[in-house]
Amino acid sequence: MNYYSSQDSHLVAVDCIILGFSDNEMRLLVHNRAMEPAKGGLSLMGGFVKNDESLNDAAIRVLTDLTGLENIFMEQVGMYGDVNRDPGERVISCAYYALIDISQHDQSLLDKHNAYWTNISNSDKLIFDHAQMVVDALNILRRKAAIQPIGLNLLPEKFTLTHLQSLYEAIYGEAVDKRNFRKRMLSFDFLEKLDEVDKSGSKKGAYYYKLKDDRNLLLDAAYTF
Repeated sequence: MNYYSSQDSHLVAVDCIILGFSDNEMRLLVHNRAMEPAKGGLSLMGGFVKNDESLNDAAIRVLTDLTGLENIFMEQVGMYGDVNRDPGERVISCAYYALIDISQHDQSLLDKHNAYWTNISNSDKLIFDHAQMVVDALNILRRKAAIQPIGLNLLPEKFTLTHLQSLYEAIYGEAVDKRNFRKRMLSFDFLEKLDEVDKSGSKKGAYYYKLKDDRNLLLDAAYTF
């Protein structure tokens, strides 16, 4: 029996803000929308929630189908339900963000979905209210970055403090003080200094670091508040 047959029905969707880090830039995974309305417009990756899925399951499906990656942390950004947000139909969307290592995804899957990475600064060109979703996701990241290490899974297995600082500057969208940043990062006691030196930037070089102990456990801890 349909107990709610007298009530209005709406479509429910998920939109995924999939972020990566490359060449000292924060990147956003997007595609050119293949259907109307806004066909050809720059869009986040997303889809409608199926009858047998939760919101979380739908977001995970979109991410896995697109990148081939599994067991990736995703966090809900918020619900977006303005009446006219999608000119095609009344659609309520739940936005999620995920941070992934660009080097680990399956490029053939991106090609299949006509998806590609763009600089985060291009998010203001996104269709509908997708730009606001990105702004809200970045605000969450910035609040977290102020109190605990985040985004560590965007980095390679070994990295310099300069590389780590570049990641945080990309998240904040501005330069940070080098001395204070390094002091704060080392105070968290999650980095292990290696004997290996990166001399690509100077003759003196910079020491590589890696995450202590189990990388995945540390990443999980970085998202626990």
